[in-house]
Amino acid sequence: MKRIYVLLAFVGLFLTSCNSEPTLQKYFVESAENNDFISIDLSPSILNIDKSKLTVEQSEALKSFDKVSILAFKLNAKNQAQFAVEKAKVVAILKNDKYQQLMKFGSGKAGASVSFVGDDNHIEEFDLYANQSESGFAVVRILGKDMNPNTILAMISVLQNANLNLDQLKPLQDLLKK
Repeated sequence: MKRIYVLLAFVGLFLTSCNSEPTLQKYFVESAENNDFISIDLSPSILNIDKSKLTVEQSEALKSFDKVSILAFKLNAKNQAQFAVEKAKVVAILKNDKYQQLMKFGSGKAGASVSFVGDDNHIEEFDLYANQSESGFAVVRILGKDMNPNTILAMISVLQNANLNLDQLKPLQDLLKK
């Protein structure tokens, strides 16, 4: 009988330790198949960089970078109510204590925020959220290992020298043109 109580305690502990709160990762997975969304995943290989020309700092930044995931909601006349619902979901997720906001800016019709997950020297992801009331919103997740603000700055300098294939970003460019 004692074993049953111990087993039930472990099962109860396991079930209560499961994290059921919403995260951007869950939101990306749930939204990827929705036709109102555009979903793009970019790996470091898309950058087409000559690694021999990188500084040590840039090389370390590239090693810490896993991928960029982009999820954009394209607003049209038929999905305006859904836009408000989806926008509220993202805002609620980003208010969670897990996401530490670095900055937020905007006006009544447009806005953006930058958040991160982790601590100052061991950042797991940077999250960029931008919305525009006429065209929709986008969430960009920059995923990596042990990133920090200096890593992101070095990664930006790497991106400036990258030979990106912009055809892969065409759906996102179309969204921004609206």
